[in-house]
Amino acid sequence: MQKHKKVCLVAGGAGFIGVNLAKALIKQGNDVVIGDNFSLGSKNNIQDYISEDFSNFLDVDLSSFDGVEQLFEFCLAKFQRVDEVWHLAANSDIPAGVNDPNVDLKDTFLTTFELLKGCQRNSVKQFNFASSSAVYGDWGLEPLREDLGPLKPISNYGAMKLASEAQICAASDSFLDSACIFRFPNVVGSPATHGVILDFIRKLSETPSCLHVLGDGSQKKSYLHVSELVEAMIFVSAKKNVTEIVNIGCDDNGILVSEIAKIVVGLFAPDAEIKFGQGQKGWIGDVPKFSYDVSRLESLGWKPKNNSYQAVYLAAQEIIASYEDLIN
Repeated sequence: MQKHKKVCLVAGGAGFIGVNLAKALIKQGNDVVIGDNFSLGSKNNIQDYISEDFSNFLDVDLSSFDGVEQLFEFCLAKFQRVDEVWHLAANSDIPAGVNDPNVDLKDTFLTTFELLKGCQRNSVKQFNFASSSAVYGDWGLEPLREDLGPLKPISNYGAMKLASEAQICAASDSFLDSACIFRFPNVVGSPATHGVILDFIRKLSETPSCLHVLGDGSQKKSYLHVSELVEAMIFVSAKKNVTEIVNIGCDDNGILVSEIAKIVVGLFAPDAEIKFGQGQKGWIGDVPKFSYDVSRLESLGWKPKNNSYQAVYLAAQEIIASYEDLIN
């Protein structure tokens, strides 16, 4: 039973992870307000995954003072308070940030900066942030631990996530009572807006007889299904009353891109040939291999039910089903 009904502001709540989080928070009995600029997320996501009648959302620029102020004013007018902020607003397209670093500065860092200022102005004491494994940089197969350093991200996306983490830590020493910084692995599921599974499906739709894969297929990473990511975030946030940095992921060695290609082909276009490119990196800023140390998460009492392979397979089934609905 819900002990205390909270008012939760979900920044980026119309996106892939945000809409799943918002739905889970509402299911717990909380009041939820979504702020999004709908550059990647959509109002259809809100209607399909939360409710057609859900109206607590605003189309706002969260990288600006005015946009954030408008969002807080909406929350206060409707619910008289904001108990916690969940910050998932970011540019999640790493190649786009490589082509134009202003994208990550605006959508990934300035959203953090302005939301923290909004929290300070409105006396909000709890802040939850979606960070990324991209903050670590490329450590090969050395397990990525929260105390690993120095952190040397190789993408603008990772750099702005790391800068955001630093800003949150400074705010924690100033006005926040607690802040959870969640370092995500590769997250899969619906409604997907980007990622390797969706990319493969789109390619196979255009050329059903052949799947061209960027790189040689030896890229190997940890994957987590979005439902379990959301479960872990809510679990840790409810448990911690201090500033905490936590890797969220599977305790496994990840899954190869070649295996992901075989899963998608098997489910979507069984007769397609898979053709691999050269080299390990799929694009500039791509970390080809990493493994997560999730012992801190496990020490808090949470473990996923699915490993990376199972998460990818489940996500592929979901994304293919929704993709076929779209094109039929």
